[in-house]
Amino acid sequence: CGGTKQSPINVDTTRAIFSPDLRPIQLSGYSLPANKMLKLKNNGHTVVLELPESLALTGGYAQQYRAVQLHLHWGSPSGPGSEHTVNGRRFPAEIHVVHYNTKYDSFTEAMVQPDGLAVLGAFLEVGHGENQYYHEILKHLLKIQEVGQETLVPGFNIAGLLPANLKLYFHYNGSLTTPPCYQTVKWTIFNQTMLLSHHQMLMLVSSLRTDDDKLLQSNYRPVQNLHGRQVLASFQTTPSVKHSPGKECVSAQAAPSCRDAEMGRAAGVSALCLLQ
Repeated sequence: CGGTKQSPINVDTTRAIFSPDLRPIQLSGYSLPANKMLKLKNNGHTVVLELPESLALTGGYAQQYRAVQLHLHWGSPSGPGSEHTVNGRRFPAEIHVVHYNTKYDSFTEAMVQPDGLAVLGAFLEVGHGENQYYHEILKHLLKIQEVGQETLVPGFNIAGLLPANLKLYFHYNGSLTTPPCYQTVKWTIFNQTMLLSHHQMLMLVSSLRTDDDKLLQSNYRPVQNLHGRQVLASFQTTPSVKHSPGKECVSAQAAPSCRDAEMGRAAGVSALCLLQ
């Protein structure tokens, strides 16, 4: 897992380069009927939800990408566990939705190609109410506590696991964050965070076990050196007016403010408020 394009990274918003060429991410086929059963598995490193290839990225990238799976990274009751950080801040958890370029016949073939993979990432934080979309995964975790266990989950709107605002994001070229760490991933990290209840976050960090029967916690890779890579932003990342002590939001044209986020917590999304 060496190399100069490894992931995750710390996103320094003062150095992110605004690129007007970054178009809104567009999702296709993400809303699945309940009779479409999805496999949920504890692989010893994370929880993986396998996704049908009918889910696709049809906008925001130069080429089309098909979904393969999504998984989560988290910390513990005593500390956060996102893989990417923003201005040095680590969030409680992070979701990754993995896709491969449709010009290749399979994920296995695509994963070794320079333009092979696209991963959508979003940060998870604790809010007030339950998140109905994450509930569709979390309520099944006790069925897959042991490594290798799997269960079937009824289909639901997978898009609900990601922010409603798909226009605001950071973009960079990196790698898979687990071996073999192929440097073939075009990363999209959304600026809007997802909100789970405290109970839901606790379920995530304390339900699964590892091979040696310990709790599966803090399953994130440390941030890697940029080695001169550019991090692009689809919006201007100038700090906005402070709304609360010690916090400020990354602002953008039409970006939600912290106050807007407080009002919209019931919707399960938040503006990305960054600790100074």
